[in-house]
Amino acid sequence: MKCFVKFVAVTFCLTLLTSVQLLGQEWSEKQKEVWKNVETYWDLDAKRDLEGFMSYFHSDYSGWFNLDALPNSKATVRKFVSHDFQTTQILVQEIKPVAIKIHGNIAIVHYYYSRVVKDAEGKEKNRNGRWTDILMKEGDKWVLIGDHGGPSSTN
Repeated sequence: MKCFVKFVAVTFCLTLLTSVQLLGQEWSEKQKEVWKNVETYWDLDAKRDLEGFMSYFHSDYSGWFNLDALPNSKATVRKFVSHDFQTTQILVQEIKPVAIKIHGNIAIVHYYYSRVVKDAEGKEKNRNGRWTDILMKEGDKWVLIGDHGGPSSTN
């Protein structure tokens, strides 16, 4: 039993240290700019601002939610997000960056997300997972040209 307790304690400490190291890294000004855009479109989604949210999607966007059989277009995303806005309320959310790589006007952003939502029946549910966004600088903002992600386990 003592070995098991030590194992759990060591595992917890290592996980905590790794998380602190990932979240405590210093970002460049350009990385901060990219991350601010990601935070903005997540906030627009949480506020159910369909037009604001969709303005962060490039017209030629292609993304793949990890539970879908095929990638989706901007039009498909609009259809499903619109439905989600009518049936789900986001109560609280948090996103945490893991890596942000910038190559000219293209950025690749890996991050974790966590949300508590209220479904159409009024039940609260946790939604957790990870996402990778591929963004392109268009004017003064970074827009999604592709992404991939979703729940990391059954939520």
